[in-house]
Amino acid sequence: MLRSFLIYLSKAAWAQRMVTQWKFAWRAASRFVAGETLEEALCAVQTLNAKGITATLDQLGEHTSNLDEARHAAQDITHIVDAIAKSGLKSNVSIKLSQLGMTLDKSICAENMAVILSRAREHNIFIRLDMEDSNWVDTTFELYSSMRVQGFENVGLVIQSYLFRSQKDVQSLCPKATRIRLCKGAYKEPPHVAFPKKSDVDANFDVLAKLLVDCSMANGAPLASEDGKWPPIPVIASHDPKRIEYAIKYAQSVGLPQKAIEFQMLYGIRRDLQEGLAAEGYPVRIYVPYGTHWYPYYVRRLAERPANVWFFISNFLRR
Repeated sequence: MLRSFLIYLSKAAWAQRMVTQWKFAWRAASRFVAGETLEEALCAVQTLNAKGITATLDQLGEHTSNLDEARHAAQDITHIVDAIAKSGLKSNVSIKLSQLGMTLDKSICAENMAVILSRAREHNIFIRLDMEDSNWVDTTFELYSSMRVQGFENVGLVIQSYLFRSQKDVQSLCPKATRIRLCKGAYKEPPHVAFPKKSDVDANFDVLAKLLVDCSMANGAPLASEDGKWPPIPVIASHDPKRIEYAIKYAQSVGLPQKAIEFQMLYGIRRDLQEGLAAEGYPVRIYVPYGTHWYPYYVRRLAERPANVWFFISNFLRR
C-alpha cells in the first residue's frame, strides 16, 4: 500500500510543486542525489574513484513536455560526456529516453540519441539507456536496435526482473552481445505484466543473472575497461546480498573472470557493500544522479525501500 502511494506521488505534479519548496526535502534527498549541478556530480565521482569505484552519471529529468526541451536535454548530455573526457574521471553516462522525446516523437528521440552517441564515441564512452515503465520497453528496444544498425556499439540496455517478459528479452539480446544492467524494477506495474511478489522477482533476478553470465561466456567474456568508461556484459544492479552472492557463485562456477562482471548500486545506498565488493577486486559502479529534477527519482527510492521514509520524516522534524 505504502509503495503504491509513493509511486503515485512520484508522478503527481501537485506533490512535486509542494515538496520541492521545502528546504528539508532537499536535505533528505541529497543523501541519494549528488547535487543540482554537474560540477557537484563530478566531485562525487572523484570521491568514488579515489575508493576504486567507477560511476555512471545521470542528469535527472524525464518525460519532457516539448521537443525543444528534448533537444536541450541532448545537448546537456553531450556536455556531460565532454566533462568526463576532459576530467579523466572513471565514469560513463546513463540516459532516459523520455527525456530525449521518446514519448513525443520517436524520430526526434532517435536523432537526439545519435547526437549523444556520436559525441560519446569520439571519447570512447559508453552510454546506458535506462529502462522506464513497461509501456515503453518495446520502443526502447526498437530505438536501441536502430542505434546498433547505425553502427553505434557504445550503447547498452537495462532489464527489469519484475517483468514477465524479461527472460525472453535477455535471450534475444544476448546474440548481439548487448551490455545489460539487470535490476529489479522501480515502477508500479499491472499484475498482468509483472510479478507482484518480491520472492518471484528475486527468483527471476537470479535466473536472469545466470543467463547474462552465460551470455558473457558465449561472447568471449569482455572485461570492464580499466578507464571505467565501459562495463562488461553482465551488470548486476542490486543492494541485495543474496542476489549478489548468487551471481558471484555462478560466475565462479563457470569460470567467468572477476573483471567480466560488474556490480552497480545507487548513490548513497549500502556504501559498506560497495566498498567491500571493490576491495575483493570486482568492478563496482555507482549510479550518480544529479540535477534540479530530483523529486521523482527520490520518491521512487522511498518506494523501493519504505524504511527510508523515516529518514525523510526525521529531516522534516529537524527543519
